[in-house]
Amino acid sequence: MKPAGFTYTRAATLEDALASVASSAAGRVIAGGQSLGPMLNLRVAEPKLLVDVSRLTEFRQASIEGDVLAIGAGVTHAQIEDGEIADVTRGLMRFVARGIAYRAVRNRGTIGGSIAHADPAADWLTTTIALDASIRLSGAAGQRKIKVSDFVRGPLDTAIGDGEIITHVLVPCLSTSACWGHAKYAKKLGDFAQSMAVAVVDPDRRLARIVLGQRAERPTLMRRTSELLAAQGRRPLSIAPRTAIESDLAEAQIDAGDWTMHRAILERAVQDLVA
Repeated sequence: MKPAGFTYTRAATLEDALASVASSAAGRVIAGGQSLGPMLNLRVAEPKLLVDVSRLTEFRQASIEGDVLAIGAGVTHAQIEDGEIADVTRGLMRFVARGIAYRAVRNRGTIGGSIAHADPAADWLTTTIALDASIRLSGAAGQRKIKVSDFVRGPLDTAIGDGEIITHVLVPCLSTSACWGHAKYAKKLGDFAQSMAVAVVDPDRRLARIVLGQRAERPTLMRRTSELLAAQGRRPLSIAPRTAIESDLAEAQIDAGDWTMHRAILERAVQDLVA
């Protein structure tokens, strides 16, 4: 299939992009296009205007701002995989980037685009929520910051406002005492995950979170299991008690048919916590 007709413009600056987006209520921003492109072809999305921000230099860079790394929304998965920007997560972000789809997709797909698309099975959603990361948005009213966990309201549904653009993903710099675990199940290499779990423990930052990602719903913080991880301080549990995980799954109203799979993935992520 081919997309419905639309007007295309390539922004030279962020100001140009914001002005273009503000000019059309049916406008969409595109960078790598690895998620939006297929939606256009299937006519799931039919914007009247596409604003290309892929050439904006500030979107392809990252810098340390205090105790966070501000990653430009246009930074590609491949840039993170290849270490072109600092990995302040003790290897977690590079590990996650390597497991996204295929290299051709990673060469073009962007971290900002992935979060903006809000596919519940996307790797960056689960990972950034586990890291307690935020995003920075720009619009006509200026800039604002919002936690990724609050930004994503549901599958393909976000709290982005009219005329706003994601400019940065703000990732906390983990301390040397931090550790993380990751587990994912997909039917075949390169597929979206059927189940995914990311655990992050950083006693120095008082951060302990384990998040479950799945195809059906937005990534979910496993509250009781996170509290158990927090209680261990510098010595994470080798495996979280199954009762805590099962209580979290019940609270999240996980479908009974997926219960065993999600429980196994959560347990594996805790087992894989590395110092």
